[in-house]
Amino acid sequence: MTDQSRIEQALTDEVVASFAGAPDARMREVMDSLTRHLHAFIRDVRLTEDEWRAAIEFLTETGHITDDKRQEFILLSDVLGASMQTIAVNNEAYRDATEATVFGPFFVEDAPFIGQGGDIAGGAPGQPCWVEGTVRDTDGAPVPGARIEVWEADEDGLYDVQYGDERVAGRGHLFSDDEGGFRFWCLTPTPYPIPHDGPVGRLLNAVGRSPVRAAHLHFMVTAEKLRTLVTHIFVEGDPQLDIGDSVFGVKESLVKRFEEQQPGTPTPDGRDLGGATWTRARFDIVLAPEGLAEPGAR
Repeated sequence: MTDQSRIEQALTDEVVASFAGAPDARMREVMDSLTRHLHAFIRDVRLTEDEWRAAIEFLTETGHITDDKRQEFILLSDVLGASMQTIAVNNEAYRDATEATVFGPFFVEDAPFIGQGGDIAGGAPGQPCWVEGTVRDTDGAPVPGARIEVWEADEDGLYDVQYGDERVAGRGHLFSDDEGGFRFWCLTPTPYPIPHDGPVGRLLNAVGRSPVRAAHLHFMVTAEKLRTLVTHIFVEGDPQLDIGDSVFGVKESLVKRFEEQQPGTPTPDGRDLGGATWTRARFDIVLAPEGLAEPGAR
């Protein structure tokens, strides 16, 4: 080991040692590992002081652009794959449980209740879409009363909170019925770019990556004694699936067929769409048990 290497390693050891008195063992474990990995990165790439300053400025701007309707830090985590890696670690595969994917930065608490057969669109522009399915546990039993949160962008690629006029559209919640069934109207998902007018967008541009997400519909499903599921479904045949999803959220099991229905085709609930085309999709959800005794058990 060279003198320079000894100096650098001694600093890492000194910082790690400073956490030895942390009363919380988990905090100590996380800080020890974070320090070792961060110092190793700096040493590996031989980070310059100008690059360090640029990183600080980047993170500062990320904080400044973040507010109660735009979470740039989540966006940064998403495009670096950190969000999906965290999801992979915390949602270990269990039998046939539905796979989880990224939460995204546009979930909003207290979305309106729409009920079975309701419409989450709320006047947002786009092609009508009927989604139906069931919620079951990994033993195949129906899960009645599961809370199903659904949200999506409109056909212009924007979520309601991006308009800045307090509209509520493209989101809602309902509960599974006694047989675990659910059904609702929404909009046929379309590809759209994540917000790229801030620091995360500049980062993607600098590395030659597209900000576009594959077309998707968000779900969050919660039920007593079962693991909360945060996931999407994606549109089979969407060309963006071949190009790539900017936040690495696509999983093959979540790609579903959205079958286009010709004008005049009767709707499942008799709704009159005025001769418009529409689509329909099925998504059967399987929830893993809460607090699995053996991580990774199948």
